[in-house]
Amino acid sequence: MLAVPAPANELRAARHAALGDPVRLAIVDELTSSDRSPMELQRLVDIGSNLLAHHLDVLERVGLIQRSRSSGDGRRRYVHVRRDAFVGLEPGTRRRPTRALFVCTHNSARSQLAAALWRTLAHAPAESAGTDPANRVHPGAVAAAARAGLDLSSATPRRLDEVGHLPSLVVTVCDRAHETIDPPARWLHWSIPDPVASRSKTAFDLALTTIRDRIATVVDFERIRA
Repeated sequence: MLAVPAPANELRAARHAALGDPVRLAIVDELTSSDRSPMELQRLVDIGSNLLAHHLDVLERVGLIQRSRSSGDGRRRYVHVRRDAFVGLEPGTRRRPTRALFVCTHNSARSQLAAALWRTLAHAPAESAGTDPANRVHPGAVAAAARAGLDLSSATPRRLDEVGHLPSLVVTVCDRAHETIDPPARWLHWSIPDPVASRSKTAFDLALTTIRDRIATVVDFERIRA
C-alpha cells in the first residue's frame, strides 16, 4: 500500500503542475541559463505582459523562481530560477546506501553485475544469488565487468537459500526469478533482459548500462557525498 502523500510531496506535485504548462516550462528553461527581466522574457516567449505576470506568479508561488531589484537601475527587476527547488523533482524514492542483495535465476550475469556496480557506485556492501545457480559466472559478464572497471574474476554463483539473513534491500533483476519466488512487496524488481540468451558483447554491455542507470535512480548520492 502506498503511503499518504507528505507535505513535501504535495509541494513537489505543485511544482510539477506549474511546469506542466508549455509557456512556464519555456520560461524556466530560459532562466536556467540566464537571468532575465520581465520585458526580456516577454519578447523571448512572445506573450503579453499580463499573461507573463500570471505565469511568473504561478512559478513564484511554488518556489521555482524569485525576483530581485536591479543593482544598477533600481526601477528594473530580474527573474531568477531557484536551482535548489529542482532537487527531488525527478520521479522515484531515493534510498540511503545500504547492504543489498541482487537475485536472478542462474546468478551468472545480471545479479553479479548488479552487485559489483552497487559496491562501486553506492559504496555499500552487496551480494548476489540465484534460484537455480549456474556452475560459473558467464565469461561474457566477466568481460563486460572488466570493460567497466569491475572485477568478477573470482565471483562464483550460489543459491538464494545460502544467503542466510536477507538485507532490507533485495532486488530481483530477472523476470523468471521474480515470478518463481513471488517475493514480498518490499522487494524491488528490475526487468533486465538476459544477455546470456544472445551471448553478444553488446547485450552484456547493455545489461550493465541498464543496471547502472537503475541504481542511479534509487541511490541517494547526496548521503554518499556527505
